[in-house]
Amino acid sequence: MRTFILILALLLASVFSAATPTCSAEEAPTWAYPVPSPDFKPRPEDGILRRVPGSSATYSVTQLRDRFLAPVWHPGDHPPLPQIVAEGRKPNVFACGFCHRADGPGGPENASLAGLPAAYIAQQIADYKSGARKTSVPKRNVDLMIALAQDITDAEVQAAAAYFSALKPRANIRVVETDTVPKTFAAGMFFAALQTGEQEPIGQRIIEVPEDLEQFENRDPRSQFIAYVPIGSVAKGAALVSTGGAGKTLQCVICHGPDLKGLGGIPSIAGRSPSYIVRQLYDIQNGARAGTATQLMKGPVANLTVEDMVSIAAYLASLTP
Repeated sequence: MRTFILILALLLASVFSAATPTCSAEEAPTWAYPVPSPDFKPRPEDGILRRVPGSSATYSVTQLRDRFLAPVWHPGDHPPLPQIVAEGRKPNVFACGFCHRADGPGGPENASLAGLPAAYIAQQIADYKSGARKTSVPKRNVDLMIALAQDITDAEVQAAAAYFSALKPRANIRVVETDTVPKTFAAGMFFAALQTGEQEPIGQRIIEVPEDLEQFENRDPRSQFIAYVPIGSVAKGAALVSTGGAGKTLQCVICHGPDLKGLGGIPSIAGRSPSYIVRQLYDIQNGARAGTATQLMKGPVANLTVEDMVSIAAYLASLTP
């Protein structure tokens, strides 16, 4: 499989370099890379135990902020967590389930790991460790992954990868095409809607927010999200994904499978966070994300505009994972 990927990457690179000019990179779409403002204050510990719908478990705010603890709200939804997923290893290897949640859905700020090929997950850790995978916008949570990758052992990587790859992803994103969106604030590394009811034009952006902010802050894997996207973007994305846009890019099904749910060691892209998808397309295009497997994507993303990325991400998010 690795040999096949290398050969295909070289072929794609030669096709796109010969057939199309290299486009100049657009400015990073900062709406896809939220960072908290200097005056942002996370909720304080108030001594009240938090609960989420459908669970008898309780956690304090302090526990929910502990990077060495993955809250288990719904133990029936997944097998027992390996230690590296549940607790990590102090002082430098955080619990995988803290950020990515106990059964791997993640959120707008990071990747959904459920159902990804184990070898693909392991390769991403290797890319973080080598410096091949970074971020286009500094002060993002990718810095935590880069630091973690320096200390995690191969056995811990394999345990986490095997656990998450065996899980079944589930739909948790509702895509809404609209001209206007709620005004938002950066609640950490993701956006949340202000409760004022104020609206603003969406422009060429995707605004992805939790349906229930407190439930998501409580790290409940069953949290749901709304992805507001520009009107017409889903259809435009479907055309780019299915046809390649008259040579602008490549049909995604060639590598990601006929249902876009992955093929061999290549990951599923159906039903993924559109914010995450835009960041990956942009990072690959401008070189912030590299690595062996990523070479397959260099040609297909070379001529995409940010508007194209928005459309592709909107369409992919509308699919069942």
